[in-house]
Amino acid sequence: MKDLHELSKLLRLYILESTTRAGSGHPTTCLSSVELMVSLLFGGFFHFDADNPNAPNNDRLIFSKGHAAPLLYSLWTVTGKLTEEELLTLRKFGSPLEGHPVRAFPYSEAATGSLGQGLSIGVGMAINGKYLDRLPYKVFVLLGDSEMAEGSVWEAIQLASYYKLDNLIGIIDVNRLGQRGETMYGHDLDAYGKRISAFGWKAICIDGHEFSQIFKAYEEALKSDTPVMIIAKTIKGKGVSFLEDKEGRHGVALNETEFKEAIKELGEVKKVTASVKKPKALSPNPQPLEIKEFSKKYNISEMVPTRRAYGEALVKIFSEFPNIVVLDAEVSNSTYTEIFKKYFPERFFECFVAEQNMVGMAVGLALRGKIPFVSTFAAFLTRAFDHIRMAQYSEANIKFVGSHAGVSIGQDGPSQMGLEDIAMMRSILNSVVLYPSDAVSTEKLVREAAKHKGIVYIRTTRSATPVIYDYNEEIPIGGSKVLKASDKDLFTVVGAGITLHEALKAYEELKGQGIHIRVIDLYSIKPLDLVTLRKALSDTKAIITVEDHYPAGGIGEAVKSEIGSDRVYSLACRKSPKSGTPEELLDYEEISAKHITDLIIKLSLL
Repeated sequence: MKDLHELSKLLRLYILESTTRAGSGHPTTCLSSVELMVSLLFGGFFHFDADNPNAPNNDRLIFSKGHAAPLLYSLWTVTGKLTEEELLTLRKFGSPLEGHPVRAFPYSEAATGSLGQGLSIGVGMAINGKYLDRLPYKVFVLLGDSEMAEGSVWEAIQLASYYKLDNLIGIIDVNRLGQRGETMYGHDLDAYGKRISAFGWKAICIDGHEFSQIFKAYEEALKSDTPVMIIAKTIKGKGVSFLEDKEGRHGVALNETEFKEAIKELGEVKKVTASVKKPKALSPNPQPLEIKEFSKKYNISEMVPTRRAYGEALVKIFSEFPNIVVLDAEVSNSTYTEIFKKYFPERFFECFVAEQNMVGMAVGLALRGKIPFVSTFAAFLTRAFDHIRMAQYSEANIKFVGSHAGVSIGQDGPSQMGLEDIAMMRSILNSVVLYPSDAVSTEKLVREAAKHKGIVYIRTTRSATPVIYDYNEEIPIGGSKVLKASDKDLFTVVGAGITLHEALKAYEELKGQGIHIRVIDLYSIKPLDLVTLRKALSDTKAIITVEDHYPAGGIGEAVKSEIGSDRVYSLACRKSPKSGTPEELLDYEEISAKHITDLIIKLSLL
């Protein structure tokens, strides 16, 4: 215990020194968690091969309260994995020690800092350990009391209980103060305990600065057959009298005068080192799976919804990509992931109607080497956008699939219509956005998505559409397909998904009137096939993009931004949608074959 007291003083020095040197940061929220983390890492409870941060049987520690990053960095300075000089690069441009943890720091499990996400990531990692890699590692998540107001935390708490994740241990640093004042429950530990235990977790309430209580809590947690939440009463700014339990100090570094005063209070600090216990060197032991044959082929003109082809494609490609896992938000009979579940139930995880947690889980699974395919209605992915946004900073290899896209879903009405999803997913740095129009292109693009490392979004259609491709077609990411072309083409029509079929109808109608148009399937919305688009613009008078999506951030804007021409016209959903048949709604939004035809006739008269 004496050694832990000395380590705690050293950590407080490192926290104060690094944030003062940086001139910014959150020292007070770090100071409140010191004893909790010192006990965990150096009290023998946490097992981690510090020389091999990616060792499969390492325990995992996620700082969901990412603003406590200086504490995380200080812990690894104590182990000798960071020098004091490196620690003092905190928040400097080019340093891996950013203001909130990122993966550039090898001991950071995930990019955190947007509150309410760490526990979901922990659920994914715990599921991986318990059900997929079948390793005995534990997952620890440090949470702040402010983030306990986030709904995604409670989504994670529910699902952890459902999946009986006895390898998941949360630690709430209840320091009473948030950014602007007292948190919802202040220091009322029972308020947290009652709520969390009601979800089937073991709740342990302690004084978060008393080593004896902390040790006992970790000992209990490691023996539990349920998920555990350690609820620790702490003092924000602990160890520095003029910071302790004071409002207005969140996110405020000490100035030089305050720093000198704080150091004087700490007294003599011994520069000591400490090590973390190593785990057993175990390798993943996945359950052997029988690879079942699924050789269904699609015929030209056969009517198949692309959402169904997606579910079937997952089964077809699983033998090529055995690290695939499928997560679905209680709509597997609509996304057709139920087909995959039937064949490989061990690799399917029901996330229920909790899309934020589903995405966070996917991040955790991806960071443990799995390839998550995450499915729900396109509209419902929008509520999980913050988790998707943060996934890019964790460099997570995740495939998102949004079904029921656009007004063409029909009578269900606007609450179910994904009309913003292309814009949302295009905005993610280095993302890939795909929109297949038939079953064959869907299957090929699902395979391409699995091969691609990074975030991929596939947009699928509710209605059945005719198969237009045979299996000899190459459909790579970044490509497009010219379906109709001649040297007489006056205009080019670019469609994707449902609107491609409207463009093909318009082609036949205009051909009967002696007007020739080029038709392009722009199945890869990001990246675009600029060579084909620029040639089309050169060969014809104008390009008309047609999309079942709002104009902002959609296909039209993507094309215009890349080829930069005033000869690009956009047909998109510009009215507030309503219930109706798919045909009625396509016509109402002026993205049907009739409106494509009308626009081309109008332009041809200019």
